[in-house]
Amino acid sequence: MSTLRVTAEFLTIHDHPNADALELAQVGLYRAVVAKGAYRTKDAALYIPEQSVLPAALIEELGLTGRLAGKDSDRVKAVRLRGEVSQGIVCRPGALEGTDLARAAAEGTDFAELLGITKWVPPIPPTMNGEVERAPDLLPWVDIENLHRYPQLFEPGESVVLTEKLHGTACLVTYVADQERVFVSSKGFGARSLALKEDPRNLYWRAVTGHGVPAVAARLAAKLGARRVGIFGEVYGAGVQDLSYGADGRSLQLGYAAFDVSVDVDGQVRWLDAAEFVALLDGELPLVPRLYEGPYDVTKVLELASGRETVSGRDLHLREGVVIRPAVERHSHVVGGRAVAKAVSPAYLTRKGGTEFE
Repeated sequence: MSTLRVTAEFLTIHDHPNADALELAQVGLYRAVVAKGAYRTKDAALYIPEQSVLPAALIEELGLTGRLAGKDSDRVKAVRLRGEVSQGIVCRPGALEGTDLARAAAEGTDFAELLGITKWVPPIPPTMNGEVERAPDLLPWVDIENLHRYPQLFEPGESVVLTEKLHGTACLVTYVADQERVFVSSKGFGARSLALKEDPRNLYWRAVTGHGVPAVAARLAAKLGARRVGIFGEVYGAGVQDLSYGADGRSLQLGYAAFDVSVDVDGQVRWLDAAEFVALLDGELPLVPRLYEGPYDVTKVLELASGRETVSGRDLHLREGVVIRPAVERHSHVVGGRAVAKAVSPAYLTRKGGTEFE
């Protein structure tokens, strides 16, 4: 899940093709439906992204009472309005009256705390929960930002790799060589340096044990001379999320696909390059499908973000999206960290009956 920032942004206004009284305000690659004439191109306004949870007073001020997602109707979610996908909210709240939004946009000021806007945290089902312990040696995952918010993250023509983004739950495995110890965690627990104690009923432990992930991590540690190896994968199947890919999370047929590896050698942690990742893991573990390798082209990325899944081999349902990374790992000054992003399918965002568990 990407980080939450509620910022002022410069807008580009487009006609709404199906509504005379509406327009589309573009922020990055996102588009949000707004009232016609409310904004002009190059105006600055506040952008509240998806997965934001709004306080009641702000919801009332914006005229959105009963119209947002979640059991309390307070969460921003992508919707279709007159046939166009609207992602996020563009507004000018009264609390920011007198604020120079153009200057705030240039400076990247975050207004989330001032406005009482928080990040939505998905619920944790019992099978994904469990007794935890402190795990300071756990190698953490990183939040993947959305390409729609940061379209300048990659350079045109840069060599990139696109993999299919799976709708399951992220599983973190860290093998500590000098202790011969394995830590297993979820994304949420891992962010707090907590690991799940081994339990055969736990979803993550069932997945990593069933697919032999700890043994693979130990072999990688020996091969690379690493003190710690982190293998990051997606656990999926019926009973995990609404998209199952033909696997059953309630049985031994639990799906698992590795998507990243980090290694700690001599105190330096690095992520494996895309080619090294495949060379070391292919045949050892199931991997997320690789959809494209070549020069970066945002049009190509958005095209591949939509369509049908390729995991099951049976075209069972829609694709969640894609993950984009450079062929050779690098730092990005745009996001202040690892250069990696996701692009999510509009059909996935607006599907009915979808689940979003941690």
